[in-house]
Amino acid sequence: MKVLITPRSFGKSNPHLFAQLESLGFEIVRNDTGAILSEEAMCEKIADCEALILGVDPCNRNVLDHAPRLKAIARYGVGLDNVDVDECQRRGIQLTRTVGANSNAVADFAFALMLAVARKVVVIDGRCRKQDWGKETGIDIYGKTLGIIGLGAVGKCVARRAAGFGMKILASDPYFDQEFAAQYGIESASVDDICRQADVISLHSLLNDETRNLINRDRLASMKKTCILINTARGELVDEEALLEALVSKTIYGAGLDVFSKEPPADPRWYELANVVMGSHTSSSTVGTTNCMGQMCVDALKKAFA
Repeated sequence: MKVLITPRSFGKSNPHLFAQLESLGFEIVRNDTGAILSEEAMCEKIADCEALILGVDPCNRNVLDHAPRLKAIARYGVGLDNVDVDECQRRGIQLTRTVGANSNAVADFAFALMLAVARKVVVIDGRCRKQDWGKETGIDIYGKTLGIIGLGAVGKCVARRAAGFGMKILASDPYFDQEFAAQYGIESASVDDICRQADVISLHSLLNDETRNLINRDRLASMKKTCILINTARGELVDEEALLEALVSKTIYGAGLDVFSKEPPADPRWYELANVVMGSHTSSSTVGTTNCMGQMCVDALKKAFA
C-alpha cells in the first residue's frame, strides 16, 4: 500500500510518525517539491496510492479521478475547502480531520499578529537593526473592542485570550454558542455591526460560497480608521484587492495576514506596506500542533485500514 503525504511539516519534529505508517504496511510517497502541490503534481503522485495525508493541496474531482485505489484521506488540518467532499462520499472514501489539534496555536498567532500590527513591532525591529533608536507610536489593544467572525474552536480560543486583555468581545457565528458567550461576556453581532464597531477584527470562518469575499469593499469602507484586520483562516474570505487599496490609502490602520488566496501573493505592493504583518500560512506550525495533527492522521489511517 502507498500513502501520499503532502504537508511539509508532517513528521518534521517526530520522525517516528513515518515509522508508524511503515509498520502499518504503507510505502510513503512524499511531497518533495518544497511547496504546496499543484493539481497536476497531485494527479501524478496520488495515482497508485490507497491513502492520503492531505494539507492545503488541491483534492478536487480531477485529482480523485487519478486516484482509483484511494480509500482514505486524513486531512492534516480542519478546513475542507480544498477537498471535493461530495465526490469522496460518492466514492466511499473515508475522510477525517484533525479537529481541535491546532486551535490554541492558531489563536496564539492571531493574537501575536494583533500586537505586532498595533505596536508596529516589525517596523521597530527593522529600524533597530539599522541602529536607529527612534520611537514609533502604536495603538492600544488592551480594553479595546474585538470582533470575532467565526466563534468555533479557534474563535473561542481567541476569545479566551481577549478576555485577559480586558477586551469587549463581539462575535458572529451561524451556530452561536450562547453558553460559552455568557461565560466570557461575548455579545452576538452581525458581520456588518462588527465591521462598524470593532477596533480589531479576527477572521475564523470556514470558506464556502457564503463566506467567500466576506470582507468586501463596502465592509472595509465601514471600518474605523484605527481598525486592524487579522486573518489566520483563509485568504479567500477577504477581497484582497479592496483590502490592499484600504491599506495603501490607510483607510484602516493595518492588517495581520497569515493566509492569502494565492501564496505567496503576486502583487508587489504587499511587500512594500509597513502597516501589514505577513505570515507564510504558518499559524498552526508549532511542535506541539504538528505532532498532534500528525498522530491524529496516522491513527485515522490505522483505523481506516484495520
